[in-house]
Amino acid sequence: MPIKVLLYEDNTELRDSLSSLIAFSEDLELVAAYEHCADVLRHLDTYDPEIILMDIDMPVMNGLEGLKLIRSINTEIPVVMLTIFDDNEHILNSIMNGATGYILKQHLTTKLDFAIKEALNGGAPMSPAVARLVLQHINNPGKKNYNLTAREKEILQSLTDGNSYKMIAANEGISIGTVTTHIKNIYEKLGVHSQAEAVSKTLRERIL
Repeated sequence: MPIKVLLYEDNTELRDSLSSLIAFSEDLELVAAYEHCADVLRHLDTYDPEIILMDIDMPVMNGLEGLKLIRSINTEIPVVMLTIFDDNEHILNSIMNGATGYILKQHLTTKLDFAIKEALNGGAPMSPAVARLVLQHINNPGKKNYNLTAREKEILQSLTDGNSYKMIAANEGISIGTVTTHIKNIYEKLGVHSQAEAVSKTLRERIL
């Protein structure tokens, strides 16, 4: 079954282009596309999407406000932010409020399909520029201590870097089942219930 995608993008030309790009993919199904996200909660109920693509700069309600609404009722669904912005404020605000990943619009043509699949497989898709900003932020001083083991810190770092469970297992030389156990322990120590929440808290509190 194709992956159900819900799209929010206020630029008509780009929205049409993205709609066509999704339509050409056998693995994706565009359930709806809108120019703003003011009705996102109703759309979630109506379309039951598996992933949301959200422009950050829209009229009526911007993407960050829409993201907060989504996370108020659903912490699990992947939300990948789309933007032309490449600055700390927009990027970190989105990730700290639960965005699954972030793609600069100039990379959409080549990165969209991969980003959607990566997000659904437990990763956090980011462009290289975004990843650098996130790493710069989490490497700043002022970190809190949640008594994470060295291995748990490595795995949490990998999650924050956007790696999937499979990639983490390969990098750490352990099984996916062991990765899952470590991540459950990390979630318990941080008091969170999803990867988006874990990454958000890690960035907000500078845990690593």
